Amino acid sequence: MVWIEARKRFRLSHAHIQMARELGLNPKKFGGLDNSHQEPWKLPLPQFIEKIYFKHFKKIKPDQVISLEEVAAARRDKKIAKQAGRALSDTLPIDSQSSTEEAQSK
Repeated sequence: MVWIEARKRFRLSHAHIQMARELGLNPKKFGGLDNSHQEPWKLPLPQFIEKIYFKHFKKIKPDQVISLEEVAAARRDKKIAKQAGRALSDTLPIDSQSSTEEAQSK
């Protein structure tokens, strides 16, 4: 995943990654943003993300910091639950579905 690679490459915390994702920043462009060594007027990347986040959301950090691994696990669990629900509805016999509908309409 691109975000995990960016977190490792630029030594960002889970909070910084979450802030960057909420701001809609592109992790592939972090190299140009994190150029404070050659361009001293630029802020280091973590401070830059914090500054933009505060300017946009008027708060220092997100209310709840969730790591990328936790987000991926939650998406995977949701997808599995959705597939299980579909499989369960597909296994119900058609006659029982129509008879319950008829009973409810009477």
